[in-house]
Amino acid sequence: MSIRFLLAMLFTSTLVQAQVPRVIAGTLQRHAAFPSEFVKPRNIDVLLPENYDTRKKYPVLYLHDGQNLFDSSLTFNKQEWGVDETLQQLLTEKRIVPVIVVGIWNTADRRLEYFPEKVFNQLSKPLQDSLLKDFGQPAGKLLSDHYLKFIVEELKPFIDKTYSTLQGPANTFVAGSSMGGLISMYAVCEYPDIFGAAACLSTHWPGSIVRNDPAVGDAFMQYMNGQLPAPKKHLFYFDYGTATLDAWYEPYQWKIDAVMRGRKYTPERWMTRKFEGAAHDENAWRSRLAIPFGFILPKAEAPKR
Repeated sequence: MSIRFLLAMLFTSTLVQAQVPRVIAGTLQRHAAFPSEFVKPRNIDVLLPENYDTRKKYPVLYLHDGQNLFDSSLTFNKQEWGVDETLQQLLTEKRIVPVIVVGIWNTADRRLEYFPEKVFNQLSKPLQDSLLKDFGQPAGKLLSDHYLKFIVEELKPFIDKTYSTLQGPANTFVAGSSMGGLISMYAVCEYPDIFGAAACLSTHWPGSIVRNDPAVGDAFMQYMNGQLPAPKKHLFYFDYGTATLDAWYEPYQWKIDAVMRGRKYTPERWMTRKFEGAAHDENAWRSRLAIPFGFILPKAEAPKR
């Protein structure tokens, strides 16, 4: 029996045994070590809204870094996004309709899965090698196209079969932070007929956490200028802080904003927000999560008079 096989078995066993997060509202269901032909197995946490009713159908929000969404007592840094609290707040304020949340756990391949492959392919070979080294996987291969295939061809069909979902881009959304913001943008650009909106918090345009090379941002500009879907049916939200790693992002976001304007995105279809003093962590994202969720998720109808 090979060492690689033993490590894979150990990894899968750890996923199965991981504790299920506690939530303040709704019901959380765990699909442990969800298998895939494209990427490593991982846990999938599905948050059903309070009073979930199979006679109704619900929009679906797919979120990356799924282990950091609900319960700070279980996360690596004792911080969380507060997804359940934020959704409950928006529902109480009657700003959105109830949604199903699908939290997709990351793996040791996170950076390879989250950095957009078609952007990577535009970079020079030395810069590609530098990024892979910075990712801690100098001999690795980008997996983001495979990761999106996993979501679109394996996970989403399972969710639609298992739960009472509304389908189509008007009811299917994706969100993430840092490199999770990159893959969220990429998901809408690569699968505009699947995903109707992306919320990208503290989007990590430089790719690396040790070097800040403008050439990477230029590659994102080139990709998005060619691949952004028409604004009529799609929404994009971007934001950034000004502290810690977020301090790198403003010049990149200015360039991306220029692309959005050039592609005729208006304030009704695209939002970029700057948060002075905000750092690059879950506490910062939690503090402003109601803004992107309120922007991309379906709005509750005003009560009839």
